[in-house]
Amino acid sequence: MVRRVLAPVLLALLLLLGACGGDDVQAGELHGSVLDPPFDVAGDELQTTDGTPYSLTKDTDKRLTLLFFGYTRCDDVCPAVMANLASAMTRLSDSDRKQVDVVFATTDPAYDTPQVIRQYVDRYDQSFIGVTGSLEQLEDVAGSVAAALGTKQPDGSYQSDAHTTQVTGIDSDDQAPIYWGATTSSAQFAQDIHTLLGKP
Repeated sequence: MVRRVLAPVLLALLLLLGACGGDDVQAGELHGSVLDPPFDVAGDELQTTDGTPYSLTKDTDKRLTLLFFGYTRCDDVCPAVMANLASAMTRLSDSDRKQVDVVFATTDPAYDTPQVIRQYVDRYDQSFIGVTGSLEQLEDVAGSVAAALGTKQPDGSYQSDAHTTQVTGIDSDDQAPIYWGATTSSAQFAQDIHTLLGKP
């Protein structure tokens, strides 16, 4: 189903983050692109870096989850996005920070072992969640939020250098009503997170 970005719509109709003050938030006030209707996030069971099962629908207990698909050998866009996300977290108040998770999902599960992913995300923020899974699982989750793992090869693997560079925002209703492009700055991420959480 084709999804379209719709800017002039009340964000409160899309984001059900359950915060007071959110009713007055306009999509045009955000740096991210608001989706109408939002994406329904796939609940496939992935695995964290310590081997714990992790689903973006069952195991996300924060009001906002920021999901980024990347790979550890990426030497340009991925480090920039991860650094901006890490910096954005430092710009948040303690109250806001406690309500947000950042999830890095690998697009290269053959190379990105749990240990490799853990070492990678720890370089940015030790609270970041790193996840992996089978190509089929990762495909399902990425497809549900219109993210691409890369160019599919004849053997079924992906050439990860063509992966999608968006960061997807997932709310507490397991929907993704907003995404950000790779050029979003840390300040813009922080401002949007603050707004999405319904702060004045």
